Amino acid sequence: MEGTNPVNKKLAAALSGGAVLVLALSGCGGDDSSDKLNSWAKEVCDEVQPQAKKIEAANTSIQKQTSDNSTPADVQKTDSQAFQDMSDAYKAIGAAVSKAGAPDVEEGKKKQTDAVKELNGISTSYADLKKQVDALDTKDQGKFADGLKDIATELDKLGQSGNVALNKLQEGEVGKAMAKQESCKSAAGSPSATNG
Repeated sequence: MEGTNPVNKKLAAALSGGAVLVLALSGCGGDDSSDKLNSWAKEVCDEVQPQAKKIEAANTSIQKQTSDNSTPADVQKTDSQAFQDMSDAYKAIGAAVSKAGAPDVEEGKKKQTDAVKELNGISTSYADLKKQVDALDTKDQGKFADGLKDIATELDKLGQSGNVALNKLQEGEVGKAMAKQESCKSAAGSPSATNG
């Protein structure tokens, strides 16, 4: 199964690292959270779910493109669209967290502000990657592969940069409240992602 584009495989691998960001948005079980916190969690989770699906779909489209003998032009088109979708999705999640207001926990306001800032930062990073992909020379396979390599490196960094603010937002009570929401459970996909 030798695709003509091993570099895109690297891209796909790097990308799957980045996609866990949103799926981190479903904490572990337990239910001693307040009604106020539960309604906050529901609002955020309901908004996150469609975006998590969008990110997963973008991820899948890049993975798919790696298994075919795709031309650079095909890869460029797919990756560009995927990065655009991811950028939009993270921005929408940032907006959802912003709109929901601060969770009813200690330092809730700071946690919320930091998480929104982080989500918007991730959104911008994906928008930048889209620009990079769009600028690649698809007529020269060698140059194109080199360009993709750089993008894969950036993606890797993005995946590893960790979502410190998001994790902080979901510590303790907030995570418990989110874990109870059906929409957050389903956003996490596989059962292993929700064990805590």
